[in-house]
Amino acid sequence: MEPVAANLRLRLLESITDVSATEWNALAGPEAPPFIRHEWLAAMEESGSATLETGWEPQHLTLWRDGKLAAASPAYRKHHSMGEYIYDFSWAGAAERLGVEYYPKLVVGAPLSPATSARFLIAPGEDVPALRLLLLRAAVESARESGCSSVHFLYPREDEADMLEAQGLARRITLQFHWKNPGYRTYDDYLSRFDSKRRSQIKRERAAAATQGITVRTVRGAEVGAEHARRAFGFYEATCASRGPWGQVQLTEDFFVRIFRAMPDTVELVQAERAGKVIAGAFNLATPERLYGRYWGCHEEHPFLHFHVCLYHSVEDNIRAGRRVFEPGAGGEHKIARGFEPTAVHSAHLLFNRTLDKAVRDFLHREHAHLRPAVEQAEQLAGLKPWPLPGRASGA
Repeated sequence: MEPVAANLRLRLLESITDVSATEWNALAGPEAPPFIRHEWLAAMEESGSATLETGWEPQHLTLWRDGKLAAASPAYRKHHSMGEYIYDFSWAGAAERLGVEYYPKLVVGAPLSPATSARFLIAPGEDVPALRLLLLRAAVESARESGCSSVHFLYPREDEADMLEAQGLARRITLQFHWKNPGYRTYDDYLSRFDSKRRSQIKRERAAAATQGITVRTVRGAEVGAEHARRAFGFYEATCASRGPWGQVQLTEDFFVRIFRAMPDTVELVQAERAGKVIAGAFNLATPERLYGRYWGCHEEHPFLHFHVCLYHSVEDNIRAGRRVFEPGAGGEHKIARGFEPTAVHSAHLLFNRTLDKAVRDFLHREHAHLRPAVEQAEQLAGLKPWPLPGRASGA
């Protein structure tokens, strides 16, 4: 261990299993999104999905005080840019033109998980600002020493992004589309925020399943088992195969098996069944406040099946459960017309080559100038009426 401050020692972990789940999860806290929990990271690494061989080389940053874990950041030396969803392929191309080796780079975040969660995990009672700065310094110094071109914090919380920007990192803001529950009590409340034309469209798309002989339900809790894990992998694999060269299979079947076994309180599988067969599904993760959509797939093509399985069914499920937010994953402008609102997600970047760093900052400045018009366009397309509607009390 390397001393970094009084009574604090830095240790770089080559596997998340070099620290116990109890210690790591105590830092993350009981309300942590699934993707920052020890079980998720361990499943990624031990299943062979996020390893050096797949371009995700674990290098977790941990600070220890008197033998106890005081702070940590999940981090990986990356040897490509796949599976991050904060796209920097053009930056890698610019680096090549400058004669700069872009890979490896240090990524602070969770593999293959485009969802916001804490990137600085700090033990209760510790000085949060001070330990965040120490972890940031450790990230930069370890990246330099190990030959990385840059450091990238992906999907930090907004307050963490504020801190990183104040420390000189280049901030990037991109958009996802999230469904937000302002207090709906019924599915009809959700539908009431659309004009009559859009309501009719949503009803028609959702009703198509019945005419196709398809039923949709969510499997969760004690009902989930190994067969559901294998089924989820099959859907994921089918989607990857349909996307050509961009559909690289990055997760193994063992990853799904491990997650379903280790996190049964969190995993859910939406299943579409027809003629006694499961023909499509969506692998989701849930907390009391949020639903996270991760992977979908189908073995039969039917009109509007994707919308029903991935969006409409879970919207109604969330209203029933009282969840506040549904994050269906990266991309997907088709979500806007179905009531999913543009939501800012953050990242922060430091490139060690000054010429490349300046070029990236110039690019981000231009990109940011287009953000507000993009949000306004998305809001106009969504066309959601304010909630509560006139004459209706919120939650009434």
